[in-house]
Amino acid sequence: MPLRQGGCVQPVISIQQLSKVYASGHTALQTINLDIHKGEIFALLGPNGAGKTTLISIICGIVNPGTGKVLVDGHDIISDYRAARARIGLVPQELFNEGFESVLATVKFTRGLFGKPANPAYIEQLLRDLSLWDKKDARIFELSGGMKRRVMIAKALSHEPQILFLDEPTAGVDVELRRDMWNMVRGLRERGVTIILTTHYIEEAEEMADRIGVISKGEIILVEDKAALMHKLGKKQLTLHLQQPLTHIPEALANNYPLELADSGHALVFTFDVQREHTGIAELLKDLAQQGIDFKDLQSSQSSLEDIFVNLVRSRA
Repeated sequence: MPLRQGGCVQPVISIQQLSKVYASGHTALQTINLDIHKGEIFALLGPNGAGKTTLISIICGIVNPGTGKVLVDGHDIISDYRAARARIGLVPQELFNEGFESVLATVKFTRGLFGKPANPAYIEQLLRDLSLWDKKDARIFELSGGMKRRVMIAKALSHEPQILFLDEPTAGVDVELRRDMWNMVRGLRERGVTIILTTHYIEEAEEMADRIGVISKGEIILVEDKAALMHKLGKKQLTLHLQQPLTHIPEALANNYPLELADSGHALVFTFDVQREHTGIAELLKDLAQQGIDFKDLQSSQSSLEDIFVNLVRSRA
C-alpha cells in the first residue's frame, strides 16, 4: 500500500498542468494533473492513442513536455534530469536489444550507465528471479521474444530504481513470463518500489492495482482507488432464467424496470444500482408473478473493471 508520512500520502511523482502538442499539430496530452504515491501500484488504462505512452515517455525524459511541470521524488525532470531519471526504471513496449552482447554483460552495462557500483550478487539474483541465469552467457539475438522481454525487465531493474514503469509489459508474451513478472512486481511493491503500468489486460489491473487512472483523448478522466471505483461505478445484474421463453418484454415491465432479454428469450436481465437503498428486486419479482412469468433459477453478477472502463471511454466519445 502507499507509504504515508505524517498521516499524508507522499507523492513520488507529481504532474502539474502537463500538456503536449506535437509538431504535426496533434494534441497528445491536455492539462494532466496527477499525483502517484510512493509504494503503490498505479494502473493507467486507456484505448490506443489515448496518450499513455506519451505521458510515460515525458516522465522518463524520452519526450520533451510542452507545458507544465513534472517532479520525480522531488526532482524536476528538466532542471534536474539526471537525479530524476536515476530513480526510474522503464520497460517500454518495443523490444530493443544489443544483438551481440551477452545477457549478463548487457545488464551489468546498463547498471553502470546509472553510475551504480558493481553488485554481482544483486545482478545474479535479478537474473534468477527472471529465469535468465541459465541464459546469462547467451547473446541477445539468440534469445526468443519472451526471453528478450525478460532481459528488458532486468535492464530496467539493474540500477535498483525506486519507480518502475511497465508500458504494456505483457502484451504478446507467454503465460509463464506474465506469471513470473507479476510475482516480481508484488515483491518489488513489498520493498517499497512504486509501480506504474499501462495494460490492455484489464484483469491484471483489476487484480494488481491499488489505484486506477483512465485516460482518453489525452485527458485523465478519472483517478480512483480501485475498490472505490468498482463500488461507485459498478452495477449489479440479476439474471432470471425463465420457465418459458419470451418474445418480448411486457410493456408494464419495460416501462418500470431496466430489463433486457437474453439467451434467445430464455433469460431476463435486470440491472440495478448497488448503492441505492431499494434495488427494486422485490417489486420486480412481484410484478413478474402478476404477469404470469415464472423463472426456474436466478443469479447475480457485478460489473467487471473492463465493463466500467468501456462505459467510461464510450461516454467521452
